[in-house]
Amino acid sequence: MFQHRLALIAPVLLATACATPAPADDVPPPLRAAQGERLLTVLLAKGVQIYECRAKADEPDVVEWAFIAPEAELLDARGQRVGKHYGGPSWESTDGSKLVGAVKARAEAPEDGAIPWLLLSTKSVGAAGAFSGVSSIQRVNTLGGVAPPAGGCTTASLGKTERVGYTADYRLWGKS
Repeated sequence: MFQHRLALIAPVLLATACATPAPADDVPPPLRAAQGERLLTVLLAKGVQIYECRAKADEPDVVEWAFIAPEAELLDARGQRVGKHYGGPSWESTDGSKLVGAVKARAEAPEDGAIPWLLLSTKSVGAAGAFSGVSSIQRVNTLGGVAPPAGGCTTASLGKTERVGYTADYRLWGKS
């Protein structure tokens, strides 16, 4: 009987835990939201970071993986798709509201092989909606997404693209 009840309430407990905002002080100080901002929501991003094999701008005889853009779905605490994240960087809600961000600060991710954590300022560039009141975004809890090994980018493979899987939490902050 107890196991049956636990099976029924476990999804509710999990959804409640995921919907609970994380503390603002669990990130390095340069990545903390500004005074007067409050956490609006936390979205999970599941997708890829796209890289292209290119010659270095300042050293044309040297090739490297260059970051092109992210491509990810944004999911709420219940796992429902609520938007997408793509080049710009841009975050677009299913309701048409859209943000463009600019990096303000970055910190190395605590996990090996994970893209950095970021603090981004945002500008609303879409319709009024769920993302309209967002003034900054934190990218935290990243897994994966770093450029492929350098050996896969050679002069023979210039122009080749690689899509590297990643996940991250995007914390959307707004003015109080």
